[in-house]
Amino acid sequence: MTGRAAPPLLTTAYLEAAALHYLERFASSRANLRRVLLTKARRSLAHHGGEREEAEALIEAVIARLAGLGYLDDAAYAEMKTASLIRRGGSRRAIQAKLAAKGVAAETVRAALEEFDPEAERAAAWALARRRRLGPFRPPAARAAHRDRDLAALARAGFPGEIARAVIDAETTEADPADDPTRDMA
Repeated sequence: MTGRAAPPLLTTAYLEAAALHYLERFASSRANLRRVLLTKARRSLAHHGGEREEAEALIEAVIARLAGLGYLDDAAYAEMKTASLIRRGGSRRAIQAKLAAKGVAAETVRAALEEFDPEAERAAAWALARRRRLGPFRPPAARAAHRDRDLAALARAGFPGEIARAVIDAETTEADPADDPTRDMA
């Protein structure tokens, strides 16, 4: 005995309730919600039996219904996720990879990244450096010893070399867009 309760029988009502419960807690793309519901369906099918094709048809119907009601919108999800990842210090490449992993179509990702200009990428690199205490956010005595490591961290995060060098080699944090008192006045 594993101590885990038997999964519910697979019905449209159960899948819709599970989808709504998931969407209450997390923003999601259609493909990601499909993966979540397929996991639940596999557990139910393993315990109660049934055909995978029928489960997939039920899942597609639930996804279509929720999309029709406006609960699922891949374009809005991509824009929201892009803005969030930029604030956290995500590079263009990292954002593309994360959205692709969530099943967002390439055209939708491109549309969400249209406003991701070089200035936004530079601001994201500064945000990551601030969050991880890289470059000018390190104690001055440790900066030179960690320069290569800091550059590598920004490179692994997907930032172009010129942006990574500009951030890591900055003398002070005054170039950090977050320090600009006029940035929110637009």
